[in-house]
Amino acid sequence: MTALLASVGFTAPWLLWGLAALPVIWILLRVIPPAPILRRFPGVVLLLGLRDVENAAARTPWWLLVLRVLAVALVVIGFAGPVLNPDQGAARKGPLLLIADASWADAGDWSKKRVRMVAALEEVQRDGRTVAFVDLSGPGIKDVTFTGGADLTARIAALEPAAWEPGAAAMTALAAALPDENFETIWIADGLSRAGRGPLLTALRAHGPLRIFERTRGLLALRPAGIVDGKVATTVLRPHTDLAAEAQILAFGLDPNGVEREIARQPVVLAAGEATKSVRFDLQGELRNRLTRIEIAEQNSAGALALVGDALKRRKVALVEAGGPREGLQLLAPGHYLREALKPSADVIEGSLADLLLAAPQVVILADVAHFAPGEEDALADWVGEGGLLVRFAGPRLAATIGLEGASGPLLPVPLRPGGRSVGGTMSWGEARAIAPFPEGSPFHGLNIPAEVTVQAQVLAEPGPELASHTIAALADGTPLVTRSALGEGQVVLFHVTANAEWSGLALSGLFVEMLDRLAISSSPNRATPKELLGTTWVAERVMNAYGILSPAEGLAGVPGEQLAAGPASADLPPGIYASGDQRLALNVIAANRSLEAVIWPQGVVVEGLDRPGEMPLKGWILALALALGLADVLATLVVSGRLSRLRAAPAALALLLALALPQYPTPAGAQSTPNDAKLIEAAGGMVLAHVITGDARVDATAEAGLAGLSLILASRTSVEPGAPVGVNLDTDELSVYTFLYWPISADQPAPSAVAYAKLNRFLQSGGLILFDTRDADIAGSDGSSPESRHLQELAAPLEIPPLEPVPSDHVLTRSFYLLQDFPGRYTGRPVWAEAAPPGAELAEGMPFRNLNDGVTPVVIGGNDWASAWAIDQGGQFMFPVGRGMAGDRQRELAYRFGVNLIMHVLSGNYKSDQVHVPALLERLGQ
Repeated sequence: MTALLASVGFTAPWLLWGLAALPVIWILLRVIPPAPILRRFPGVVLLLGLRDVENAAARTPWWLLVLRVLAVALVVIGFAGPVLNPDQGAARKGPLLLIADASWADAGDWSKKRVRMVAALEEVQRDGRTVAFVDLSGPGIKDVTFTGGADLTARIAALEPAAWEPGAAAMTALAAALPDENFETIWIADGLSRAGRGPLLTALRAHGPLRIFERTRGLLALRPAGIVDGKVATTVLRPHTDLAAEAQILAFGLDPNGVEREIARQPVVLAAGEATKSVRFDLQGELRNRLTRIEIAEQNSAGALALVGDALKRRKVALVEAGGPREGLQLLAPGHYLREALKPSADVIEGSLADLLLAAPQVVILADVAHFAPGEEDALADWVGEGGLLVRFAGPRLAATIGLEGASGPLLPVPLRPGGRSVGGTMSWGEARAIAPFPEGSPFHGLNIPAEVTVQAQVLAEPGPELASHTIAALADGTPLVTRSALGEGQVVLFHVTANAEWSGLALSGLFVEMLDRLAISSSPNRATPKELLGTTWVAERVMNAYGILSPAEGLAGVPGEQLAAGPASADLPPGIYASGDQRLALNVIAANRSLEAVIWPQGVVVEGLDRPGEMPLKGWILALALALGLADVLATLVVSGRLSRLRAAPAALALLLALALPQYPTPAGAQSTPNDAKLIEAAGGMVLAHVITGDARVDATAEAGLAGLSLILASRTSVEPGAPVGVNLDTDELSVYTFLYWPISADQPAPSAVAYAKLNRFLQSGGLILFDTRDADIAGSDGSSPESRHLQELAAPLEIPPLEPVPSDHVLTRSFYLLQDFPGRYTGRPVWAEAAPPGAELAEGMPFRNLNDGVTPVVIGGNDWASAWAIDQGGQFMFPVGRGMAGDRQRELAYRFGVNLIMHVLSGNYKSDQVHVPALLERLGQ
């Protein structure tokens, strides 16, 4: 009751002073009429037996007094203008500072937060106040300037959250940039505690009132994956621990065809009070190598996605050892130290070179191998030319093959000169040589070289003008230690020393493993440290947005390895996949040691949710109740005075209740149907493209933006002028006014109700068309094995859909406006399905097209994500990338042309399949 009263306000509260008159009214009603005086008169006996049909009460009954006083009180309260859930913003004065965290943690309910920001902007513009907006995750904050807000409308409407979090520097800069005046602040927060919030809160409260709008509970995130006890391990995080939570953790990887699929699933339960939960996947080496990402189901944010890169992959390394391992002399074997260095992080396979190449290794290592079997040298050269990495180690056998004219060939990066070099012993050339610091441009640049690592012997490279460009490591005297050259798409690397401790101490040091790691032979099963990546440069291949969607990175500069390893993700270092040579490194939103904590707002700060109930005026209801009490008073007075018998009072009371109740029914229905009526009138008055509301805010926003872009193309290129696209709720909205529905499919959207399916079937039977888009052409094959394709089969089962077939080359969709042979969207390659041609539709002799003039296909099914290719933002810019360069521009243009053909097919049917159009079509085709 207290909460209900607290949510009621008044437009004219001063009228409530009228309630003070209620005691006076009670007294007046109580003393009027006055009590009669009892007088005994003998003549009254003559009146005995007479009956007066009208009675007058000696005193007003108490319950009637209460009824009258209550009616008067309701009239006073009603004219005071009571309002349920009043908007207090209208009573505020002065400037407004609107702040948004706009981080990845906002992605799950960003649409609600954007609506709240737009509403706040409209309020201050309506009241004539000034406003300033600050995006804490955006570019650097320089100053805060209050304006009329007209320039902020488009900016806020198009604003999307960032895939990182606001830094402490941004909050400090905002606190320093606050103007010296009083203002109100609305902070749209993501609810996470982070450094810098405290000082900024103090500064904001010093300037005026502060209101916080933060997200609801349910946020989950993932730490980067690592290897624990041979298993792939990650940790689920959450900031709110007062309730238990459940989630499904999904692991995705590439199948043999390169298509990303779900390869493992693990449920997780977090009990009340539990902020973290470890999750482990027991994957075989092959599956682990294919792993690309781990994500939390139904969490549409970058924090719920852990990219893998190469951190968990075990490379397949083929090791060929000269003479094979020597029993009892393992420490002297050429391949012993290589096996020990590679064992923790790579799968080492051994055998004959011919058999090893058939196993498709990523790396081939030759330890002092000087001679090849017939055909092996050519096969190995071909393998390297196709992108393989060959690493060779010198030794006595290789040195013995260097003749008086030296040695060269495609499997040696540089020519070798005869006569090896031996240092540090009797009859030697001098002291044992140390390794020189690795130069810039070398893959080993930045590695620490232990002082005890020296070289006693080596094979020498033939001096030449190109030797320096092939040298990636050298001794202190400048002689090459490691050389490298390209061979086709691959590389050949030669260590001029042995792979054991016979010629140097390199194999006994940790530097040996680090050098193998830099060559992408060995890769650490956990995240690299800044020290390990010092001196390397990485280029972004794909970057991730706040919703966890990866897109190609374009125009981003290279990033130093130590900066990439240190993180965190920011505007200058967006999360995603970074490449350096053959290696791939994943930068995730959540750091390995990160924990999520809910922000604790200071006492006195107003914290509100996003789902604020709308205002509801109560004046009419209260005055209607006062009128009802007045009518009840009239009825009760008639009964008490005897003018209305009790037998006739019951029907009168019933009639009174009906009179009061009947007018109430149209009111809520009419109020509720107003928006729907407006939408129906707009759709019935012209062409409107509609999309099915799926419940996923990101999918629905993309669908609406896509139809907006297609509507713009239709208006500019055809005579069709569609109105603004609308979202359709299948359960509540009427479908008969629409001719086209775009239905994006997600793996977890709920199935429509039986009533909705009945409306859909009527829509299809009456000539409507539904474009089903599974949006999975980038990850699914033509067999429909993706989760979206399987869910589409379940959703479409109750629909009356005719037999389907891939759209043939002579279907009217290929020529209803543009001549097309393919129907790409953001992706391409998936077949598009439509109603199958009737059995009698045969190709007539001499005609290029069958006569298919039999109506419009009721459904079109595909997975090319057309809405993303059509989508434009408020500024008219494309929202999603399509392909690369000019090829991508051409693909987007074809996507628009398919949309135009589809709508023209909906509106005009199959008239273009009539043979009367054949001459014109042949002329356009150049035939």
